[in-house]
Amino acid sequence: MTPLDGLRVIDASTLFAGPMAAMHLGDMGAEVIKVEHPTRPDPARGHGPSKDGQNLWWKTLGRNKRTVAIDLHTGDGRDAFLRLAGTADVVIENFRPGTLERWGLGYEELSAENPGLVLARVTGFGQIGPYRSRPGFGTLAEAMSGFAAATGEPDGPPTLPPFGLADGIASLATAYAIMTALHARGRDGRGQVVDVAIIEPILAMLGPQITRWDQLATVQPRTGNRSTNNAPRNTYRTADGSWVAVSTSAQSIAERVMALVGRPDLAAEPWFASGSSRAEHADELDDAVGGWIAQHTREEVVAAFEQAQAAVAPVYDPSDIVADPQFQALGTIHRIHDPELGDMAMQGPLFRLSRDEATIAFSGRAHAADTDEVLESLGYAAEDIARLRAEGSIA
Repeated sequence: MTPLDGLRVIDASTLFAGPMAAMHLGDMGAEVIKVEHPTRPDPARGHGPSKDGQNLWWKTLGRNKRTVAIDLHTGDGRDAFLRLAGTADVVIENFRPGTLERWGLGYEELSAENPGLVLARVTGFGQIGPYRSRPGFGTLAEAMSGFAAATGEPDGPPTLPPFGLADGIASLATAYAIMTALHARGRDGRGQVVDVAIIEPILAMLGPQITRWDQLATVQPRTGNRSTNNAPRNTYRTADGSWVAVSTSAQSIAERVMALVGRPDLAAEPWFASGSSRAEHADELDDAVGGWIAQHTREEVVAAFEQAQAAVAPVYDPSDIVADPQFQALGTIHRIHDPELGDMAMQGPLFRLSRDEATIAFSGRAHAADTDEVLESLGYAAEDIARLRAEGSIA
């Protein structure tokens, strides 16, 4: 039994935030039906590396989703989508605000015969405001949220992440918002619209920057790998050319680190008594910690820190992650069979439950792989499906 067994989700979104939210729900057992355009499938199918013509990102992003192709702005396509939405608990979409309404697929129409429907709308800037119609992507959210301004070296430019950070955070917020709306539905059976602007959830991850600006009129500076809240905190190179990360958020950990590297004298300094004052002496502390780490291999560093009950982590690449015993114990990496590529590894669901099981039933499927099966389940006859396909309303 899966925790979201019996929940039907229609994923009509593209690229990352919306589809990733649907992926999270699918991991927990929701039945997810991915709706794409007949000739313009989700652009995520073309992002990142491929093998033998198969997009690897899509194999993860599209997992646990059946795929259908319907042109929503044709009359027959609209009717098919309305019928499909009538069977669903959740619809996720990320068209520009007003698009579904122009097609006669706004919440009023979608919920007319399905008042319990939850419509999750995921856009760059939300459904209201002066920017609502602008194209919106995670990169813009990473810039506008303050993330880029606070990231990078002090004398360098603002820095963007090399992956979809804002989209990933928004996907978690969307999944959370959907479950909130579904819980609220339990009161009276009525669904509602969820409005997620990608520029907002990432703000919550950046700490009290708004409150700091409001109360102190200051902004967080770019500090590279260092922190203004504690030190030593950095990445350090080991004798064998690897890297490790050290954190000393707790005062006791900072004291243990200095004892380990042979500099208890620094821990005795008056300024060592708080994280913020330690951060003012980051150069001195980095020299002490970095100098000691540079004389030992990664394995030696990790073993010594563990024995001293100090906080350290090796800087991993994917090969390290797959081989790590902690990830193995957690079952983080799942191996599944893909019909095109065979045995395949991918990261699994985000968490474990003691009573229910999350699972990856199958990897991302081909475009329109399940159109006929899904339409047949909605009552379409074979000749109707053939006609819709010939007219270009489906694929």
